[in-house]
Amino acid sequence: MMRDKRFVAVHRGGILTKEHHRHLMWWARECCQHVLPLMKSPIDDRLIHALQVAQNWEEGIVGTGVAMKASLGAHAVARELSDPTSIAIARAIGQTVATAHMADHSLGGAIYGLLAVQRAGRSVADERDWQGQRLQRLPPDLMELVKSTMFQKINSLKSFATLLD
Repeated sequence: MMRDKRFVAVHRGGILTKEHHRHLMWWARECCQHVLPLMKSPIDDRLIHALQVAQNWEEGIVGTGVAMKASLGAHAVARELSDPTSIAIARAIGQTVATAHMADHSLGGAIYGLLAVQRAGRSVADERDWQGQRLQRLPPDLMELVKSTMFQKINSLKSFATLLD
């Protein structure tokens, strides 16, 4: 699937402003923090660190390179885990902090959050509603961008299609 140009930052020739980029990081981070209590094992410090780095990036305190290192750390945690719910949460966090590098990774954070909820035997529909409520806090044009691409993204990832039921 080709990258959606609406998620490309202005400084890279796209239309996404820094403010909108930060809003996407905030939303994805909120989605991760909402599912974090579903972790079946003690929460690895690298996941907490990645969420803190995501927040620091939102606030302009750290750069993209720091965020990418934190993302790699979160994905390393995912590879070390055996519980499917916890793996999905670690992947959600890894995708979220990678939003600093590519804004559309924010969708991955939310989608893996949905997968974690499904794997935990909870209501995916309720979680989608919760994510949508948080999405309402974004500027209208950004909210519409996420809504219009989230379904496409889930649909393009065959193993995630059950999240649409």
